[in-house]
Amino acid sequence: MSTISSQDDLFASLGLASQASGTNATNRVDELGISTFLKLMVTQLNNQDPFKPMENGEFLGQIAQFGSVSGLDKLNNSFESLSASLTSGQALQAGSLVGRDVLAPVDTAYMNPGEAVRGQVELEQSSPQVTVRVTDQVGQLVRELPLGTAPPGALKFSWDGMDDLGNSVAPGYYRFEVQALQGDRPVTLQTKLFSRVESVNLSGISGLTLNLEGLGPIAFNNVQQIY
Repeated sequence: MSTISSQDDLFASLGLASQASGTNATNRVDELGISTFLKLMVTQLNNQDPFKPMENGEFLGQIAQFGSVSGLDKLNNSFESLSASLTSGQALQAGSLVGRDVLAPVDTAYMNPGEAVRGQVELEQSSPQVTVRVTDQVGQLVRELPLGTAPPGALKFSWDGMDDLGNSVAPGYYRFEVQALQGDRPVTLQTKLFSRVESVNLSGISGLTLNLEGLGPIAFNNVQQIY
C-alpha cells in the first residue's frame, strides 16, 4: 500500500500544488483561508481513526463546501463595492438638487411674508369647478381660491398669503385642500406643493432624504418633479 510521506505528496495526490514558503499569503486572524483550511484537513487526516478512515466523498464534500462559502464571501464583497459606488453616485446627484424646487405630495406648507405658496393637483377628468381651501393650524378657513373650470391633467395654483379680506396672514404653517366637482359631488384631490431643497441627507434609514424649505425632510422617492 502506498504511503504519503509529506504534506507536499498529499497535495500532489489530490491534484493540488503547494506554494513556496516564501510566497505563502498570510491569512487574517479572523478569516479562514484556503491555506489554513488545507492544514486543518491534513491534521484531520493524520489524526483520523485508522479503523474508520475518512471516505473520499466526505473529504471532497468538505472542499466543495469551503469553495461555496469562499465564493459567497467574494460575492458579498462585490455587492458591497457596488453599493458603495451607487451611494457615491447618488450623493453627487443629490448635491445638485440643493437650491432647486421640487414637487412633492404634501398638503402643508410654511408661509413666509412676501412669498407665495405654489401647488399642483392632477385631474383624471374635467371638472366645471375646482376650489382650493387654505386653513390655518387650528383648521379655521383663511382663504378660498376658486380655480373655475379645468380640463383633465395637471392644474397649478398659487396662494399669495392673503386672507379673504385682503389682509396678509401671519407667518406659519397652512394646510391646502383642493376639491373638484365631478358629476354631482365634490371630490378631494391629492395636493402637491412646490418647495425648495435646502439640504440633502444620505444617512437616514429611509435612504436619501431631502430637507425642504418650510416642509422638513421628505424621502427622495416621494419627489415627483424637479425644477
